[in-house]
Amino acid sequence: MKSNRGGTIVSMQLSKVYEPSEYESDIYALWEQSGVFAADPESHKERFSISMPPPNETGTLSLGHALFLTLQDIMARYQRQQGKDVLWLPGTDHAALAVNAIMEKKLSNEGTTKHHIGRDAFLERTREFVGESRGTMLGQMRAMGASCDWSRLRYTLDEALNRCVTETFVKMYEAGVIYRGHRIVNWDPNLETNVSDDEVSYEEEQGKFYTFRYGPFEIGTARPETKFGDKYVVMHPDDERYSQYTHGDTLSVEWINGPIHATIIKDAAVDPSFGTGVMTITPWHSLVDFDIAERHGLDKEQIIDFHGKLLPIAGEFAGMEIAEARPKIVAKLKEKGLLVSIDDNYVHNVATNERGKGVIEPQVRLQWFVDVNTPAVEWKGKQRSLKEVMQLVIRDGDIEIMPKRFEKIYFHWIDNLRDWCISRQIWWGHRIPAWYRTDTDGTVETFVGLTPPADDESQGWNQWEQDPDTLDTWFSSALWTWSTLIDQELAADMNIPFEDVLKQSKDFQTYHPTSMMETGWDILFFWVARMILSTTFMTGEVPFQKVYLHGLIRAEDGKKMSKSRPESIIDPLDVIPKYGTDALRMALIMGVSPGNDQNWGWGKIEANRNFCNKIWNISRYTIDRVGELTELTKPEPTTDAEHWVLSNLQRTTEVISAHLDAYRFSEAYDTLYHFVWDEVADWYIEASKNEKGGTVLAYVLEQLLKLAHPFAPFVTETIWQVLPWTGTTVLAVQPWPIPVHADKKAAAHFEEIRSIVTESRALIRDLGLHKPHLYYTNVPFLGGNAELIARMSGLAGVQEVSDGAGLHLVTTSYRCWLDVDASIAEAHLERLAVQTNEQQQRLASLQARLRNENYVNHAPKEVVNETKAQVAETEATLARLQAEQHRFAEIGS
Repeated sequence: MKSNRGGTIVSMQLSKVYEPSEYESDIYALWEQSGVFAADPESHKERFSISMPPPNETGTLSLGHALFLTLQDIMARYQRQQGKDVLWLPGTDHAALAVNAIMEKKLSNEGTTKHHIGRDAFLERTREFVGESRGTMLGQMRAMGASCDWSRLRYTLDEALNRCVTETFVKMYEAGVIYRGHRIVNWDPNLETNVSDDEVSYEEEQGKFYTFRYGPFEIGTARPETKFGDKYVVMHPDDERYSQYTHGDTLSVEWINGPIHATIIKDAAVDPSFGTGVMTITPWHSLVDFDIAERHGLDKEQIIDFHGKLLPIAGEFAGMEIAEARPKIVAKLKEKGLLVSIDDNYVHNVATNERGKGVIEPQVRLQWFVDVNTPAVEWKGKQRSLKEVMQLVIRDGDIEIMPKRFEKIYFHWIDNLRDWCISRQIWWGHRIPAWYRTDTDGTVETFVGLTPPADDESQGWNQWEQDPDTLDTWFSSALWTWSTLIDQELAADMNIPFEDVLKQSKDFQTYHPTSMMETGWDILFFWVARMILSTTFMTGEVPFQKVYLHGLIRAEDGKKMSKSRPESIIDPLDVIPKYGTDALRMALIMGVSPGNDQNWGWGKIEANRNFCNKIWNISRYTIDRVGELTELTKPEPTTDAEHWVLSNLQRTTEVISAHLDAYRFSEAYDTLYHFVWDEVADWYIEASKNEKGGTVLAYVLEQLLKLAHPFAPFVTETIWQVLPWTGTTVLAVQPWPIPVHADKKAAAHFEEIRSIVTESRALIRDLGLHKPHLYYTNVPFLGGNAELIARMSGLAGVQEVSDGAGLHLVTTSYRCWLDVDASIAEAHLERLAVQTNEQQQRLASLQARLRNENYVNHAPKEVVNETKAQVAETEATLARLQAEQHRFAEIGS
């Protein structure tokens, strides 16, 4: 390998076997030392910019991380090869909820709590912890070959990003977009914080569904512990079964702790077809019920406290946890004759917090929200709401979503968008820039600003106290594309107005909006949509021009990879040392398509390890053939094989380029794979053994390495550093191949030679022939390639004659034949007929078995599946035999 180490050039030949672990770290160090990943806002090149979705700083590399790093790296490397100034900006996320949960668990294991040690000590310990962890993820990102501009590494808790967060909060507050109010939120009693919708997972659970008598009505619920405050009976206004009731009517009903006065509410949210069409509502603990109460100005009473225990409204059940209280409440209602029925097989989804694992309890809390419906954004000459802007940027084509079908999902989410709760009751994260003080009469004053307010004790007010809550992680992540591009030094100077910081930040002015946002389809709403929301509000620009949504990676059986099924998990950190990063990268993009999940297994990795080895072996052969070639000139093809390979190289380059331009990664790689394996390795390398010189061979290898580099950067760069004619250049910044001219007629001649060789090999194999001769009539180019054809086919020779008889080849348009008696082919045809008959009988027997309903319905499932597999296998064998029969019938004629 050639590299500048202390001014000395070190040279090394390719070893017999490619061992990735021996080269990858050195190759990455070469890239970093060469500065090839650095963007240059001063250049006049066309720009391509992409912001890396920041992974959790305390996490480790998963297949999901490996996939997005691979896809984005392919984009970045390809665009550099196109001659563009590329900025791929890396970063990590402070992952507030996840990190907070880890730290609270650590403290619990030590026998203490965050409240005991205090906020300052908690934050200090957390900073130490994440500081130790962050380097692990960054090292793993490098191990994947990520060609990021590390000089621009960002972190969601950087001081500059903190200013962006604060500026956004204050500006939204002043515009009336951010407000503080009582609304229902997802509350985790375990972590004692709100959680965002995307942090809520739903687990299917079989439980009980209760039907109770409520005055003249029957109502159903799975949560009787929430029903103490139910004093509103809701029905659809058009439900004729209850036409005798008028909105606002009252009635007295016997209930859990005695009689209550209930009020009739007519609301279209009720589904008349569900149950009895009547329900009571619990506004404090149900989002649907809360909305109904808001529409009609109804009371809201809290039943369950923030620790998951019943409040005094529950009477004798107060202080009990839900699991304890529920059966006792049902027993009391049964005793009072109010229990109608219990469905023991009720299956429903239970909401839990992904991080804290607590069961989510909807609670009404005084929190901070982003109003998505108030017109507050100047967009295209009109005041619009955040929701309207989020819709317009897609409808107007300002942002393209790939695949397009996800636009429908996007609009469904945005059309039903609710105000976003952005406050969290944890300490790790961006603290809310709001301060409160209370007067002696209980009046609360609120101050929102970039810096704390000055105390004014002369007015009799208490001192200002900052809101203890922090912002939802997604609030800061939503600013990612532009907050990472502002000048760090300018942002640190609070005397510079923020608008001027944006105007004077060279990177922001150069690279924003970014060219592409690549991420998983599962966070289209939670992150992509919120970036659109915040960026359009703060900058007047869209955050990106295109969105590429990759699918999720599933186990080989199509199910989710799960810790409960350890055999289903493939850890990329296990793959890389054994197979190499390139094998992992190429396995990840085999079959990948936007928006579609993919099943994944070890077979993919092994196949692509073999592909790396194939490139390695082609390179070793080429280097050996060309010797000490120190300068590679423009190739001048002289043989049919050389014209053919250059013609196919041109076609392959054009096809791969078209696919990568359209972000069809799998198709681009598939084209490369078959060119390298099926055309270069199987044909051209063999043909080149008959050629003198090696300029075309060397040229093909060089272009092949350029084409393969975005997909397999390590093995290609390793080979490039050994090529005797590349000097001290770095492959990562070499231009994309520009095809050279090839003679189409000569290329077509070699295509005919391929057909002749392929068919001759098959006949020799199938008929058991020993070095027959190939004869032809009036085909000049066969004479010029006679030695090549004989060697590649296993023939005794290739000879031109005026006429003759034998087994004529049918895959070529030229008249040529093998000197084999037709009786040999006829005997083989008879054997094929016998084998075909045997397979037809076997297929009929298997199909009859599957038509037997008793067998299909009662035999073990694995046995039935095995029969189906046998049918498919037999059909394939039969098709092969019939095709071979047809071919030999043609030859015999």
